[in-house]
Amino acid sequence: MKFATKLIRNGNEIDKYTGALSIPIYQASTYDQRGVEGEALYEYSRSENPTREALEKTIAILENGTRGFAFSSGMAATSSVLALFSAGDHILICKDVYGGTYRAATQLFTRFGIESTLVDMTSKKEILNNIRENTKGIFLETPSNPLMKITDIKMVVEIAKRRHFITMLDNTFMSPYLQKPLDLGVDIVIHSATKFIGGHSDVLGGLVVVKDEILGKRIKFIQNSFGAVLGPQDCWLLLRGLKTLKIRMDYQQDSAMKLASFLQNLPAVEKVYYPGLENHAGREIHFAQASGAGAVLSFETKTNEAALEFLKKVEGVVAVSLGGVETIISYPTTMSHGSMPDAVKNDLGISKRLIRVSVGLEDTQDLMNDFSKALEAN
Repeated sequence: MKFATKLIRNGNEIDKYTGALSIPIYQASTYDQRGVEGEALYEYSRSENPTREALEKTIAILENGTRGFAFSSGMAATSSVLALFSAGDHILICKDVYGGTYRAATQLFTRFGIESTLVDMTSKKEILNNIRENTKGIFLETPSNPLMKITDIKMVVEIAKRRHFITMLDNTFMSPYLQKPLDLGVDIVIHSATKFIGGHSDVLGGLVVVKDEILGKRIKFIQNSFGAVLGPQDCWLLLRGLKTLKIRMDYQQDSAMKLASFLQNLPAVEKVYYPGLENHAGREIHFAQASGAGAVLSFETKTNEAALEFLKKVEGVVAVSLGGVETIISYPTTMSHGSMPDAVKNDLGISKRLIRVSVGLEDTQDLMNDFSKALEAN
């Protein structure tokens, strides 16, 4: 069955009790257990909820996993995965990771004795040089946020499997449509479902998928113990958003390719970062492990002032987040990576000239006209 069909027909699209073609919002906290001698399907919604169950089974199918888990946000999903580790453990994390993940790893989990090191995951040598005796996991983003760096997933998995590390990959930018990390040997896939999976900037959610049953039981224990579960209404919104994931991303990434090519030729633009461009570092590796370039790109203006002027003049939405039907323009240095110290951002190349763009469903020519006009005086 092809991906487009799986989005619509995956066994979790019809309510098993009523036959409804939209899984109902089971707005319940608890369930009748009159037949106490048998095992109840549902007991308490922190542990199980029919709407959440449909979403969790759906994302597991789409990622070619065995178990899926829905959390109250992308960071709740990431933090729950990091909670697999114990005091004294060490994790390698890709350098230009999402700012929220950086904050959790360096300011929250350090309080529980879990150490982390930021590593350039494009370099096998740097990965090997930073492995310690207590290293237990490797956390990846590819393409990375916001510089779109590409990590060779199979290379990292090979390093990790040899040493029995847990590999985790934030697949938010690509979605299960364009990249399937579990098929490449990754242990845990994470999504901020707020982004492309939801697709309409109207819901917060996080998803986790695994293939290994034992690992799945460990994450289920954490999900049930922490209780950072996704509510039924938000689960329903994600189930609805998933149905149009492919058709949205097909248009959005086509538009992103055209916009990236257009920006490369504007005098005010210094550099464009987008895996679809021929000159993008790691492009060959990316297309060996993903089926598309995605709908997110970044570009640098020639000066700091030009970037700020662009943000003031552009007619599109300037905001945090990405993956919505509207084009969302963000300023990583103060938004997605605002929690990073300036020294870290400078080391990564996240400058005050850098702008990130999540391309939406507007007419591509209108986007080009808008960007050109906002940049023309700079």
